[in-house]
Amino acid sequence: MNHDLTHLPRVGDALADRPGMSPQALDDNFSDLHPPLTQRQAIIESERCLYCYDAPCIEACPSDIDIPRFIRQISEHNINGAAHTILEQNILGGSCARVCPTEILCERSCVRNHDAECQPVLIGLLQRHATDHMQFDAHPFERAADSGRHVAVVGAGPAGLACAHRLAMFGHRVTIFEAEAKPGGLNEYGIARYKMTDDFARKEVEFLLEIGGIEIRHGQRLGHNLSLARLHTDYDSVFLGLGLGTSRRLGLTGEEAPGLAPAVDYIKELRQADDLTRLPLARRCVVIGAGNTAIDMATQMARLGADEVALVYRRGVEAMSATGHEQEIARANGVRMVTWAKPVEVLLDAGGRVAGMRFEKTRAADGRLVGTGETFEVAADAVFRAIGQGFDGDSLSDPAAGELARDGERIRVDEAFRTSLPGVYAGGDCVAPGQDLTVQAVQHGKLAAHAIHQDLLAKQEAA
Repeated sequence: MNHDLTHLPRVGDALADRPGMSPQALDDNFSDLHPPLTQRQAIIESERCLYCYDAPCIEACPSDIDIPRFIRQISEHNINGAAHTILEQNILGGSCARVCPTEILCERSCVRNHDAECQPVLIGLLQRHATDHMQFDAHPFERAADSGRHVAVVGAGPAGLACAHRLAMFGHRVTIFEAEAKPGGLNEYGIARYKMTDDFARKEVEFLLEIGGIEIRHGQRLGHNLSLARLHTDYDSVFLGLGLGTSRRLGLTGEEAPGLAPAVDYIKELRQADDLTRLPLARRCVVIGAGNTAIDMATQMARLGADEVALVYRRGVEAMSATGHEQEIARANGVRMVTWAKPVEVLLDAGGRVAGMRFEKTRAADGRLVGTGETFEVAADAVFRAIGQGFDGDSLSDPAAGELARDGERIRVDEAFRTSLPGVYAGGDCVAPGQDLTVQAVQHGKLAAHAIHQDLLAKQEAA
């Protein structure tokens, strides 16, 4: 990790101190958060769907999946058909079924919420059932004849992978340039371990690559050993599926002290750990933030065996970007939610390590957040910041990148995900429109691939 937590005890030490907390219990804490449906449960649940003609669930789905159709196919025991319906719109439908906030998207729009049952169809679990149990003899989508065109994709996260797969369907060759040692992006490195189990992210990427025509080159970081100017010259088109790789800072003295770290770094280490007992554990932990990353961090620290976990946010619960469902997960795991408090000082012990945080109570006044002057302290062995992420400062540093129009920190694109630099497209977390959702990143990549394909055809016809 980027920050020093080596002074903390290991998770295994906590297990030794707690007779009721066995290695098996630890494994259970990181098993599936929502167990999958059995075949019988899936059939019963699918039969609750009313198969609406103008289905509001489709309107609410960022990736335009024909939800009533795939649910009907499940009810007819046509699992491969249901999976194909999902994957033709969302090639990462398996991971999205696990991590998508269905409670605020398709399931919130389900008409079953308004009838006597007042319970939506469990669309996410049905989608997972279909993609988990599909059994195709070969990859379900064919690659068109080679177009002779070669497209560069930067980033093997959901946006880049979805773009590459759709481009391969059109017959284009694709090379993906990925900074990390494994593909998958957020699905591989940034999702709570209990949401994506059994190495599913890797298996899904392997399935996606079966279409052929896609090469992934690892250890390629834009702005370091990879130049946008060179990509723009060497390839027919370029798609930027950049993640937001740096954690925003608190801007406080002592932020480099041992014990204060970005939440995303710890989550990454946790997801890649073969032995959870070797992870550093803060017995008293503070997480600063209000999004799903903050929730994931706090909940996982509690499940690892921390005695006290506090999630602190400068506004009220209603303003948190984490969904109500995610907040309930944290509370159910013993996370204490502290609201209307902003960090003002890192407290250090005699050895210069984190000992806690001082916070100032806040309130809303005329639509602005103001401090009240009243402070309080929370003791902690470690503090994790989860206040948002931004670009690696070097990723868009070369002259070609300087031609990309920006909206604040993010790249400006039009409705077809074209940037201001001809032949360069972008989607996912790095572009201005969006909710930082995996499912929306997939949609961006897919739609950008269509735009790239149409633009390449137009260029060929004009030649």
